[in-house]
Amino acid sequence: MDEDQPLRGFTVGVTAERKAEEIGALLARRGARVVFGAAMHTVPLPEDGELAAATEAVLAAPVDHVVAITGVGFRGWFEAAEQAGDGERLREHLRSAEVAARGAKARGAVRGAGLVESFTSPSEESSEVLAHLLERDLAGKRVVLQVHGDPMLEFRRALRDAGAEVVPVTVYRWTDPVDLGALDDLIDAVVRGEVDALPFTSAPAATNFLARADRTGRGERLREVLREKVFIACVGPVTAAPIAAAGLPHAVPERSRTAALVRLVADELPRHRKSEVD
Repeated sequence: MDEDQPLRGFTVGVTAERKAEEIGALLARRGARVVFGAAMHTVPLPEDGELAAATEAVLAAPVDHVVAITGVGFRGWFEAAEQAGDGERLREHLRSAEVAARGAKARGAVRGAGLVESFTSPSEESSEVLAHLLERDLAGKRVVLQVHGDPMLEFRRALRDAGAEVVPVTVYRWTDPVDLGALDDLIDAVVRGEVDALPFTSAPAATNFLARADRTGRGERLREVLREKVFIACVGPVTAAPIAAAGLPHAVPERSRTAALVRLVADELPRHRKSEVD
């Protein structure tokens, strides 16, 4: 194996939208042939007014707890509020609330907004944030939950069952990718056995990759090939959830970072191929 280019001779599919070029460049530098097929498109809700309405709902009454789920989402919320002239008002309104962050990126966004977190989940899992909140008396408390794509219905239900009023703030929603043809081509390439690895950087991308195959009659064959021949890597446990739910084998790097994901593919894909041959 070429130590400088361990992925020479391998084809890797990239389903990311936002970081596609960065991931592709990191993989190509390691020798991989890269095939792009974004699996979803991110639509900022400020474009259709839903986020502004959610912000007004937050400002309508005192807030006891704030949950920051993603760095990009929490930061996007405050950026939209600033653009609307409500940034300082929102900041002051939330200053007295207890703030919980799901991981380091969310914590960074909280601090960037001028707030101070009281808890950060060490493993970056939503379940830890929920457990932390449920240790408190939430009866009659108002909890603002910043969500990112996934509506987190079970999380919200658990808070409501504990007596809290939950105010969801959704900063982005997901749709099919702009270029559906590229996604279909990537799915076809996987089905034909031409793709050796699929690194996923978001749960919506993983979900829609499988869902698009199902909607177009290729789901069963795709899962069969993924299970038997493709090395699947997910940037973190949240991203891995839909892959795990589909019963597909996958790996997760120790740190939920793009560079760590690419290193995982570079380290493990040659071994994965060798174990298949053996």
